[in-house]
Amino acid sequence: MRYVSLLGSPYVARLLVGTLVGRLPSGMAAVAIPLALREEDQPYGFVGLVVGAFAIATALGGPLLGRLVDRVGQTPVLLPAALLAACGFLVIAAAPGRQASVTAGAVLAGAASPPLEPCLRALWPRVVPDEELESAYALDSASQELIFMGGPLIVAGCVAVASPVTALWAAALLGLSGVLVVGTAEPARAWRAPAREADWLGPLRSRGLVVLLVSLTGVGVALGTLNVVVVAYAEEHRVPGGAPVLLALNAFGALVGGLAYGAVRHWSIPPARRALLLTLCLAPGYALLCLLPGPPLMSGLMVLTGLFLAPVLTVSFVLVGELAPAGTVTEAFAWLVTLMTSGMALGSAVVGLVLEHGGPSWAAACGVLGLTVSVLMLLAGQSRLDSDRQADNLASAVSTA
Repeated sequence: MRYVSLLGSPYVARLLVGTLVGRLPSGMAAVAIPLALREEDQPYGFVGLVVGAFAIATALGGPLLGRLVDRVGQTPVLLPAALLAACGFLVIAAAPGRQASVTAGAVLAGAASPPLEPCLRALWPRVVPDEELESAYALDSASQELIFMGGPLIVAGCVAVASPVTALWAAALLGLSGVLVVGTAEPARAWRAPAREADWLGPLRSRGLVVLLVSLTGVGVALGTLNVVVVAYAEEHRVPGGAPVLLALNAFGALVGGLAYGAVRHWSIPPARRALLLTLCLAPGYALLCLLPGPPLMSGLMVLTGLFLAPVLTVSFVLVGELAPAGTVTEAFAWLVTLMTSGMALGSAVVGLVLEHGGPSWAAACGVLGLTVSVLMLLAGQSRLDSDRQADNLASAVSTA
C-alpha cells in the first residue's frame, strides 16, 4: 500500500515511468549495436571497440552533463542531449558498414546520453515528503532492473520482426520519448540547484562522498564479474534460457530486495552504518558463487546475489543527497553512475582474463575481492561519512533558516 500511495502522489509516476523509458537505450545499446554491426560482417575486434567507445563516452559525459544541469537546470540540458543521443544512434543505423561513422555515432550517443538517472534523484526531495524519500529511492533503485530486463527483450522483438537496425531506431525514439515526458514536467522545468562554490572539483571536494563512490566502484566490479561468470557457467551447464535467465533471476532478486527495503518506514541505523551492513550482506552470495553449484542451486544463488543490491543502492542515494555540497547534487549522482559503470567494466575485463588462465571459480572470486574493497572503504570511512553528513545537514539548516 505504501508504494501505491507514493505512485499516486503528483508527478511521481510520470517522472519514474518517463525516466525508465528514456533510459531504455542504455539497456538496448550493448545488444543492438553489436547485432547491427555483425549483420554487416564487421569484425569482432571493431564491434568490441565500438561498444567500449560507447561505454567510455557515457561514463565521461555523465558528470559533465550533470554539472551543466546544476548550473542551468534540467530541461535545458535534457532535451538537447536527447536529440544528440538519438542522432548518434541514427548515424549507426544509417551506415553500420562505415566504421568511421559508426564510431562517431557511438561516441555521440554515449556522451550525450541524457542524465535522467541523476536528474530524477535530484527531483525526489522536491516531489515527495521527507518521510517518503527513502521509499522513493528504493522504488527508483528496484525499478532499474526493468531496464536491464526490458532493453534486451525489445531488441529481440525488433530483430524478430525486422532487423537489428530497427532496434537502433527504437532506441532513439524511446530515448526522446522518455526525456519529453520528464523534461516537460513542471518539477523538472522549475528545478534549479542552489548556488554553488566556485570549485572545479565540484561534489568531489566532499571526502565522505569520495569514500562512498570508491566503495560503489567495488560493487560495480562484483556486478561486472557476475555478468561474465554466468555466461561461462551457462556454456558448461544446461540452464533453460542460458545466461539471460540467470541474469534475469539476479534482477528479480534486486527488485524484491529493493521493494522490501523501501517498505520499512523508519530505520534506526544511521545511513553510513546501514551502507556498510548491507554491503556486507552482499558478500555471502558472491562467495557461494565460487562453488559453482548445479543449475537449481545456481538459480537460487542468482536471486540471493541480487537481493541486497537495490538496498545498497538506495542507502547510497540517501548518502549522496546528504554528502553532496550545495549546488552539486546532480553531478554527484552522475559520478555515482560513472564509477559504478567503470567498476563493472573493470570487473568484466579482469574476470575475462582470469577465466582464460584460472578457471571459473577463481573468476567468481573477483566479485568477492571487489566487495572486500567496498567493505574496507566503508569501514575505514565511517567517521568521515558521519562527520560530512552532520556538517552538510548543519549547513542546509543554516541556509534555510
